[in-house]
Order: sequence, then C-alpha cells, then structure tokens
Amino acid sequence: MTSESPLELEDDPETVLAAFCARGWCDGLPIVPPTEARVRTMLGGAPPERSLGPVPPLWREATLDKLAVNAVMAGCEPGAFPVIGAAVQAMLEPAFNLYGVQATTHPVAPLLIVHGPVAARLGVHAGSGCFGPGFRANATIGRALRLILMNVGGAWPGRHDMATQGSPAKFSYCIAERADASPWGPLREDDAVTVFGGEAPHNVNDHVSTGAAGILTTLADTAVSLGSNVGWFLAQSQLLVVLGPEHAATIAADGLTRADVQRYVFEHARLPLRTLKLGGMWGMQDWPAWMSAVRDDDALLPQVPSPEDVFVMVAGGPGKHSSVVPNCTFSRAVSRPVGTL
Repeated sequence: MTSESPLELEDDPETVLAAFCARGWCDGLPIVPPTEARVRTMLGGAPPERSLGPVPPLWREATLDKLAVNAVMAGCEPGAFPVIGAAVQAMLEPAFNLYGVQATTHPVAPLLIVHGPVAARLGVHAGSGCFGPGFRANATIGRALRLILMNVGGAWPGRHDMATQGSPAKFSYCIAERADASPWGPLREDDAVTVFGGEAPHNVNDHVSTGAAGILTTLADTAVSLGSNVGWFLAQSQLLVVLGPEHAATIAADGLTRADVQRYVFEHARLPLRTLKLGGMWGMQDWPAWMSAVRDDDALLPQVPSPEDVFVMVAGGPGKHSSVVPNCTFSRAVSRPVGTL
C-alpha cells in the first residue's frame, strides 16, 4: 500500500478489491488502487513520514503517507487532503476521546463539519440531502476518515470497534454549513473543520408550527428519550442541532438568536426524574452526584451541562425538517483550522 510495503497486483479493479478485502484493508466498497503515483499526488509535497500522532485503539502512527493511501482508496481529490489532515488532528485531541469513540458499543461516528470557503472550493455539500449520497466531496472525505480509523487505528467491527449494531454513519459522515441560509451566520467563517462524535441524525418533522416555540418544542422533544446516552454522563454530553433553512427562518422571524435557541433547547430538552428511573441509563456509576441526590420525581433534569453544549447550525434544502445529532457522552466536539500539512 505504501512505498515501504508495495503490493504487486494485476491492474484490474476486481482483483485489487478482492485482495484488499481479503487483507482487511477496506470497508467492502470498491476502492481506487493506491498506487505510488496516486499517493504522491495526494500528498502534494507534504512530508510522507510526518506523523500526526498515534491513532487508537492500536496506537499506530498516523503518518501522512498512510493518510494519503486511505484518501486515495476513498476516491478523494488531492485538494481535500488538508481537510482530512485537520480532521485527524482534531480527532486526536484528548477532549475528543478517540479511543472511546473507536472502541465503544455505542453506534458513534465522527461527524466532520467543514467550515469556510474551503467547503465551497471542494464542493462539500450543505443543501438538500446533505447527510445522504450523491456528493463526491462529502462521501469521499467522510469515507477517507473511516478508512483511516480502520486501517491506521485498527477499529474493525467486532475487533476493537465493539459497536453493538453500528450505524450507516460509519461509512461516511461529512457535511458543510448553509451559511447563505443561516439567519445567524456560520459557526465558523474561516477554513476549519469540526469533528463531533455523534449518532446518525434524528429527524425533526414539524410542518404545522408557524412560530419558533412550536418548532423548538418539537425539536427539544426529539432530543430526549430513555434510550439516549446523552444526559447520563452530563459532564461530556452535547447536542448538535442542524436546522433546515425553513425552520431556521421561522425561528429567526420571531426574533430569536442562536444563543436563544441554545438556551431553549437546554431548558426544554429534559425528562422528569420519574421517567428517567424507568430504565435507560439511570443508575450508571458515572451519573453526576448532584443528579443522584435529586429526590423530586417531577424535577426536570438537563441533557447537557450548559446552553453552550448545544451546537446550532443550518444545513439542508427546502422542506420543514431539521435534525438532532446526540453525541456519545464521553467525547466533546473539537475544531481545527485547515492549513498546510
């Protein structure tokens, strides 16, 4: 796969795919053969031996040549390589807790959000169907990260990646912001990436509400359930709210700011103690001590530590739908600027 360990195969896509699948080097989908020439082009002059750090759970070094090999396999364009590098750097920050994300039974996947002009330059899609198929940059950048997590980190399903059922988001999970449709502007205006360890999107369907209160009530209700990880490990819990442009416009028309939306979700995305006691994650050893001390069954306990732990962005196309993406409670979102590797 690299200049240090060349593999000679017949120049035939089916042969290459069969060989890589047999060796446990790909995700089961067709790949672009990572020839030395393609890897050099992907590197674009970056030093191949440079390491961004060890990737858990096997702690193998994320050298740039290894990242480039996986980016080629995923079908990435070379211009996307700095974004991939920045995303890996973000995932290796201690706050993201990549070991936990890689090895848990929870179906968490790193969602990559691309900010700034670089998203448009690369064609990272933020409009209709942004979480789905049909957009090369989204699909290949997200897939490159997954291949890196598997091939460099060693997190294979049932072998280090212990997700009970997994998630389609583990194939590819990458979007951009609809800055042009956001009443409050983007989360970041510079070329940057944010990695958020989250579940697959939870749909918020509200075709009836004509004001902010109705939409946000529906959204807050979607964000809470007994089966959610979010809330039981309060210190790390975060929520990502991805508002569709129509919902965002309706909310803003009532005069609400992004901070208002964060505060509303923080205050209303709650379940009473009597409901929490019925099952789910109640009684886990890491449940915050102050929450364990609550005796009022009607007390509404928060899902996240603060309003700032509710991230609010705009993405998608026409239609009265939004999404909530809960995190896995032991990982916090991390952002890094996109620069030269």
